[in-house]
Amino acid sequence: MRTNTLGGALATALITVATLGGCAATGDAPASPAAPPAPAASAGQAHNQADISFAQGMIPHHAQAVDMAKLAPTRAGSPRVKELAAAIQGAQQPEIDQMTGFLRDWQAPVPETGDQAMGGMQHSGHEMRGAGRGMMTAEQMSELERSSGPAFDRLFPRMMVDHHRGAVTMANAELAEGQNPEAKQLARRIVDAQQREIDEMTALLGG
Repeated sequence: MRTNTLGGALATALITVATLGGCAATGDAPASPAAPPAPAASAGQAHNQADISFAQGMIPHHAQAVDMAKLAPTRAGSPRVKELAAAIQGAQQPEIDQMTGFLRDWQAPVPETGDQAMGGMQHSGHEMRGAGRGMMTAEQMSELERSSGPAFDRLFPRMMVDHHRGAVTMANAELAEGQNPEAKQLARRIVDAQQREIDEMTALLGG
């Protein structure tokens, strides 16, 4: 009887230890690692059709302004007109590069621009997008190219005021309808900078 009792107690103790060990092992086991969160959509990629139209329309618009500004160093007589032209070229060429980057990121067509933006627009379908928004016609560009001295000093700011007003209209449309934060920030800079230049050129023309 003593042997049986000891054997039974020993078996009970072993079962208890095994059970407790299993529970401890289960409690100490590390939890499975949580799945990594899904990557958030890139803010640079979020865009809509208004953003695309803004960049596709503004690139040739800016390119024509740069072409006009490039005429000033050899044709303008007024130092102030030369300074304004240099400022326009210095601001708008980087903006063309930025908008080109937008369109490439969005996998949208980038409008071609050449030495004369109007020539490229006539072949790429962008003439309609620029119509009524301050774009100079081929005849107006030729007139500007033929002018020099006081005639250029009057013609350049007069044409550029109209050109800038078109850009402000396009940029305001982007602010109202666009989605991409970077494109909207650029549109705000365009409105602010070009409105200041409109005021300067209007004053230069005597009101």
